Amino acid sequence: MEHLTKETFLKKVFNFEENKEWKFEGDLPCMIDFYADWCQPCKIVAPILEELAEEYKGKINIYKIDTEVERELAGAFGIRSIPSLLFCPKDGQPQMAQGALPKESFLQVINDVLLAEKKEA
Repeated sequence: MEHLTKETFLKKVFNFEENKEWKFEGDLPCMIDFYADWCQPCKIVAPILEELAEEYKGKINIYKIDTEVERELAGAFGIRSIPSLLFCPKDGQPQMAQGALPKESFLQVINDVLLAEKKEA
């Protein structure tokens, strides 16, 4: 899973410096995990995201943003509690989910919001 900096976020997700309205820059729908190293629930979510990254390889991208390092990105999305996950479909508005969700919840959002299916086994 790739860790995004502000620079890579602007290229791969949303260039909020040039666009006021949401405009997704990525090739694949993505999930972004806003986390911090000290956050216990974030540690619960991390292995689930690793599994999802493998199961949906080539269908969606999963990124991580360290809110302690990338404070401007966290601020741009009004992140107040972590983990917070941003789901970005190719078309349409992104949706935010908060908290350490079970894998089933992530699967539902991936299907409903990102409209992605698992890669063929």
